[in-house]
Parts: sequence; structure tokens; C-alpha cells
Amino acid sequence: MIRMASSSMALPDVGARARRRVMWRLMPYLCLLYVIAYLDRVNVSYAALEMTADLNFTAATYGFGAGIFFVGYFLLEVPGAVFAARWGVRRLVCRIMLSWGALAVAMGFIRDAHQFYWLRFLLGAAEAGFFPAMIVYLNNWFRAADRGKAVALFMSAISLAMVIGGPVSGALLKLDWLGLAGWRWLFIMEGVPAIALGIASWFFLTERPGDARWLPDDERAWLVGELERERASKAHAGRHRAQTVFQALRDPQVLLFSAAYFFGLIASNGLSYWLPTMVKSLSGLPNVTVALLVSLPYSLGVAAKLVAGWSSDRTGERRWHTAGLLALGSAGLAAGALVQGRLILALVCLCIGVIGMTGYTPSFWAYATSFLAGTANAAAIGLINSIGNLGSFVGPYAMGWLRERTSGYTAGVLVLAGSAAMTAALVLAARLHRNDESLSKP
Repeated sequence: MIRMASSSMALPDVGARARRRVMWRLMPYLCLLYVIAYLDRVNVSYAALEMTADLNFTAATYGFGAGIFFVGYFLLEVPGAVFAARWGVRRLVCRIMLSWGALAVAMGFIRDAHQFYWLRFLLGAAEAGFFPAMIVYLNNWFRAADRGKAVALFMSAISLAMVIGGPVSGALLKLDWLGLAGWRWLFIMEGVPAIALGIASWFFLTERPGDARWLPDDERAWLVGELERERASKAHAGRHRAQTVFQALRDPQVLLFSAAYFFGLIASNGLSYWLPTMVKSLSGLPNVTVALLVSLPYSLGVAAKLVAGWSSDRTGERRWHTAGLLALGSAGLAAGALVQGRLILALVCLCIGVIGMTGYTPSFWAYATSFLAGTANAAAIGLINSIGNLGSFVGPYAMGWLRERTSGYTAGVLVLAGSAAMTAALVLAARLHRNDESLSKP
């Protein structure tokens, strides 16, 4: 009896040690990868402060080029997600980072709109599969009860990229080496780390807990056992759900989440790609100051993601966390659109908008991935993310198109606010089976 009691007392300690070790081993590196990915995706928003004038781009030209990234992204996202689930995340991530790093560097040598469009399209195609591969990877390593926090930490990299990208990009814009303008050096120097990390990932990433030599035997056995138990429970609870790839892609809930993410990314990426230009236009401040101001709301967004992910995990509630933050983001954007003549007040409203538009993602993904397992889940993640990211094409392009036709940003930002509200409504419409949601409770 004494031996049994001591064993049962040791189990929570083993679990706590395993969870802590996995968190500290993987999350800093995964966040770094996503910071680099997102920075290479959105650094065009800072380059645009000089690039558009140098290359005589109109607002519509810039908006189309910024958004066409996501057309290439859309085409290869689902195949990339399925590849990650069936043949391994590490292999896919290494290929993705090497190819997108090379294309990001090539952006520093564009001469006209056609080159801009093609390289942005190819950059999106190269990066396709990275995000769902990372979600698959987190599902392989973290229990459902810890997944909201893990996704929150991982996705905080988006806001960190905007926080870091502001001052770094502002400084790079001041360079004038070898006859190349600062915006060209911005692309070149921010593309090189992706190549280096692509090589490093082959040696650093461990595919699954069972392969982790850096975990002690008792911690590895506990984590593998917990994850296998969860997978078995999900398969049993989800028998009424589609389990093959093609069935998953037709599942009504998958399509609903795809539509929700589409409107959500119209709002968040429509804002992120235009925020530096908006602040520059409204304030007339130097580029470095503009870049620092843009980093402020995304600093708050980091905190919002972490708090929202922690709260969602603690309560096991996903749906209202997601919809509530989206409603807050919509209100902030709408208010910011209506007070653009007053810079400080507009910035406060945009900060509120960014808090909502960045804070919702951890609970959204924990909710959206709670009802399918295995390759079907990977395919669902890929479809949600690929269709969603078409919104990342629509948002920046719509902002540029409306900017040219209305001579201001009010109409465009109101469209973004409406898109955020639509996402909230669609998330509230997704009422998953009780057993699906119970898997994510601690």
C-alpha cells in the first residue's frame, strides 16, 4: 500500500517536470521560427515607407503585391499540412525555411511591379504548410489541457515580430550600402536568418516525444502515455465526425471555422500591412518614430495572447473567449476609423483593436482543432488556415483599393471592423459536440 501511495504521489511530479521541460525546450525555438516567418512576411509594410516611392507603386499596386503572398500560400497549404502529419514536421520545416529565406533575400533586388508580384506569390507558396505544421507539432507534444497556452505562446510570435520588426526595420531603412537603398537591405538582412534556422532545425527539432532523448525515461513515458490516451479518447468521442482527409475537408464545422478565419484575417492582416503607412500619413513623423509607434499596439497584443490563452486553458472555455475578443477588436477598429483626425485617440483605439484581433487566436485554434484526430485534423488545420489566409489577400488589397477611391483610411478600417464582427458571429455559430469540447478542459 505504501508503494502504491508513493507511486500515485510521484505521478503529478513527473507530469509537471515533463510539461515544464518540454515547454522550455521547444517553445522559445518555435517562437523564434515564427518571428522570422512573420517578419519576412510583413516586412514589406515597413519597406513600403520608401519602396513605393522609389518604384512608383500606387496604393493598389502595393496592396495587391502585399496580398498576393496569400494566393501562393493558399494553393499549397493543405498538401503541406498532410505532409507534416504523415511524413514529419522537421523535414517540411527545413525545406520551407530554406526556400522562403532565399526568396525573402531576392525581394531586395526587385525593379518593377511584376517582379514584386511574382516574388510575393512565390514567397507565399514557399511558406505554405509552415503554420499547420507547427500546429500539428504542438498537438504532438502538448496535451489538450495545455494546448491553449502553448498556442498562445507560439502565436505571440506574430505580435513579437511586429514589436521587433518596428525598430529593426526602421533602423535598416536608414542604411545606404553598396548603392542599395535601405528598404532593399531590409529584405536582404531579414531573409538571411530564415536560411540559418532552416539548417539548424534539422538538428534541433525532435519529431515526437517517443524520440526525445533529452527527456528522462519517466517523463517520456508519462507524456507518451497521456497523449496516446487523449488520442484514443478523441477517436472514441469523435466517431460521429469525419476521420478521413476528404471527409474532413467537407465537414460543416471545418468549413465554418474556415469562413470565420477568412474574415478574421481580412481584419488582422488588412491592418498589419497598412498600419505603418496609416501612422505615417496621419502623423507625418520620421520613419523610425513611425516604426516605434507601430510596435506599441503589438506589444500589448503579446500580453493579450498570453492572458487569453492562460484563461482559456484554466476554464476550458474556448468559444466565448474567441468571440469576446473579436468583438473588442471590432469595436476598437471602428472607433479608430472614426477618430483618425486625432492621432493620440486613434492610436488608443487601434491598440484596443489590435488587442482583440491578436488575443483571440489561441482559443480559436484550441477550439477549431478539438474535434478531429490524426491526418484528418492536419488536413482540417490546413484548410482552415489556407482559406483563412485568402482573407489576408483581400484585406490588404481592399485597404489599398479603398484608399485610392476615398482618399482616406476610414472606409477601409470600417470594412476591417465589420470583418472582425463577422468572425465573432461565425465562431458563436460553431457549437461543437459536448465531448469534443471536454477534451480541452484541464
